[in-house]
Amino acid sequence: MKEIRTFTARKLAEKIKQKEISVAEAVQAALEQIGSVEGEINSFVTLDEEGAMKQAARIQKEIDSGELRGPLAGVPAAVKDNLCVEGLPATCSSRILENFVPPYTAEAVLNLKKAGAVILGKTNMDEFAMGSTTETSAFGITRNPWNTDYVPGGSSGGSCAAVAAGECFYALGSDTGGSIRQPASFCGVTGLKPTYGTVSRYGLIAYGSSLDQIGPVAKDVADCAAILEAIASYDKKDSTSLNRKDRDFTAALKDDVKGMKIGIPRDYLGEGLEPDIKAAVLAAAKALEEKGAFVEEFDLSLVEYVVPAYYVIACAEASSNLARFDGVKYGYRSREFEGLHQMYKKSRSEGFGPEVKRRIMLGSFVLSSGYYDAYYLKALRTKALIKQAFDRAFETYDVILGPVAPATAPEIGKSLSDPLKMYLGDIYTVSVNLAGLPAMTLPCGLDEKGLPIGLQLIGDCFQEKKILTAAYAYEQTREWKNCNIQEVSA
Repeated sequence: MKEIRTFTARKLAEKIKQKEISVAEAVQAALEQIGSVEGEINSFVTLDEEGAMKQAARIQKEIDSGELRGPLAGVPAAVKDNLCVEGLPATCSSRILENFVPPYTAEAVLNLKKAGAVILGKTNMDEFAMGSTTETSAFGITRNPWNTDYVPGGSSGGSCAAVAAGECFYALGSDTGGSIRQPASFCGVTGLKPTYGTVSRYGLIAYGSSLDQIGPVAKDVADCAAILEAIASYDKKDSTSLNRKDRDFTAALKDDVKGMKIGIPRDYLGEGLEPDIKAAVLAAAKALEEKGAFVEEFDLSLVEYVVPAYYVIACAEASSNLARFDGVKYGYRSREFEGLHQMYKKSRSEGFGPEVKRRIMLGSFVLSSGYYDAYYLKALRTKALIKQAFDRAFETYDVILGPVAPATAPEIGKSLSDPLKMYLGDIYTVSVNLAGLPAMTLPCGLDEKGLPIGLQLIGDCFQEKKILTAAYAYEQTREWKNCNIQEVSA
């Protein structure tokens, strides 16, 4: 069973196809690991053991009959708890949705099921995806498998910790401002945020509608490519969905970067970046250069404006999206109130946590009369300028390379006391969402504390293949041992 947990998703699917391992054995291996470490890590909000075994039996029959032949058939996976799965609670790790069970399934999850995935359960997250540490969850914090005194990052911390700890073979997360890439970096796994509109947002409980995008978290680049291939689709139920013709992402898995032009923003290597991270990122750039890529530094500009623009826009959209949680139709309702308005106030006051309230208030403020022009419209204009800056950069470069965060994972309890510092930690990731670009992170080393360092690769719109090729080529230059919680804890 322990050997099974070391496999990548694609390797496990191949073993299942060759009848060396059954789907039930793969699911059992994942459930045993969850039983072994979940008390310490707390990656899952909901675990569906009975449902997973039923899925395993059905999928095994479809594999045996030849109906399922894909690269993910029979592989156990997990889903972030802001993605709806029919019959399983969708809480967004918030008390206000603790009793909500959706009657439908998100399109991305349906696509995974069509590919033969076994859904083990729903993973923990920062409440309504608002946070960078997975400490704002109403169902307890998630811990980093590399060192349980540290956070796994967020908001997709549960998904990334589950993959890192061997509790599942891959997972889905959502990325609004780095919420897949940053926790993937902190947990030493690989995460991919696709071009906006590539994956349907139908069934994703919204935080910032113009920024949210679903993506994969996995053990390596090849798994991420295969998962993205499975979940990417045009969906008429999502008005922002794109009908992309070329979705053969695994075709980009080539160890060949000769002639590729890679730019490193000087702004990303300046003050505030930990020396260990800078050294690891530059070493990764050097490795790609030695493989034939052309690498140089350049000025991206506007970097100091990305965090304020992002938080103004994201919080404005959040204040609008979260207005629907009022205790009337579904979700939490306060037990004691007098009149409709008091029910609204008490239900929302008791149901939402401090970070969500902070962002709702900030969003309501920037959208209010007298401040809309001064803040929200100015942020939208800045967003357009940021997109133009990336457009100019991609006229010269195929891929932009840089760090994921200024520091590695912080200790538990050290970030929430200073929200502004936590927000500034998103400086290298949020611009990707503002511009709708694809980006991915993969491990590139460890810091002096033994915590993972992530490398970020950013591509132009619809250029996932270029970043996958660069990531795959870099991945071939070093050995990377997937985290095993039992070894790490020891």
